[in-house]
Amino acid sequence: MRVIEIAKSGGPEVLIEGTRPLPELERTQVLIRVQAAGVNRPDVVQRMGHYPPPAGASEIPGLEVAGEVVALGPDTNRYAIGDRVCALVTGGGYADFVNANEQLVLPIPEGLNYLEAAALPETFFTVWHNLFQRAGLKSGENCLVHGGSSGIGSAAIQIASRMGASVYATAGSAEKCSFCEDLGAVLAINYREQDFVEILKAQTEGMNVILDMVGGEYIQRNMKVAAVEGRIVSIAFLSGSKAEVNFNPMLLKRLTLLGSTLRSQSVASKASIARDLESHIWPLLGSGKIKPVIDSVYPFSEAARAHERMESSEHMGKIMLSD
Repeated sequence: MRVIEIAKSGGPEVLIEGTRPLPELERTQVLIRVQAAGVNRPDVVQRMGHYPPPAGASEIPGLEVAGEVVALGPDTNRYAIGDRVCALVTGGGYADFVNANEQLVLPIPEGLNYLEAAALPETFFTVWHNLFQRAGLKSGENCLVHGGSSGIGSAAIQIASRMGASVYATAGSAEKCSFCEDLGAVLAINYREQDFVEILKAQTEGMNVILDMVGGEYIQRNMKVAAVEGRIVSIAFLSGSKAEVNFNPMLLKRLTLLGSTLRSQSVASKASIARDLESHIWPLLGSGKIKPVIDSVYPFSEAARAHERMESSEHMGKIMLSD
């Protein structure tokens, strides 16, 4: 099969096309012929040499795919050969075929094509796990999403607002702010021109839940804008994982600081996310109330260009690979 490999740690140019044998199918896995794959920030960080795959995972990048089931492990029972599915994988998505644990494979929601379905797993698993399973976001609460125009951000705004939260967002341009508001944000703030802490403290009683992928100086600013008993969830540190922080607001406001990565979690943990998504979010996708937002699509052979697009931070929505 064709694969896109990381020749060595470095820039986008280290992504090269190669060939490998088909992966060996384990008892609880299905083999998927990949029609489309999502490009995610962890792929970029892995390519740079800063995010090695967990033990036993493929070193080929790619954490989410959609395609057709072509083979079944003996201990699987939900899917049949020919079924159209999307899946969360621990690696190997930039390839013609990939194995996925059956518990992390989901049917493609009604009305979605392969490209749209491949934009779901990594992004929607991450958003649901962090906003709802970890931070306990409830209907009627205020939720701040940093990086609102990103793949994660565009999903978080839609999911949180459809589940009854009032969603606020930050983004880096007027165009991106309009994009966030069109997705359902009450207000999107251009962080290059405005102070989100000042604006949100003036207009609200604080944020009950904050989803942060920025880190750095935002760690302190999140505490300032959080409501009493607010929950701050860190999922990445694009501006750095180190900061000098005054933790007094954590005590005075009884704040909860949370963090997680998805890739290294157990199959059982990720399977619980899959069940929640299929129950709560898949019907909304099928009815069109939530829709994956595609920024751009590149052939697998041009994965380097897709990574360049990701690193430019100019994208709005998901960057995808598909032939």
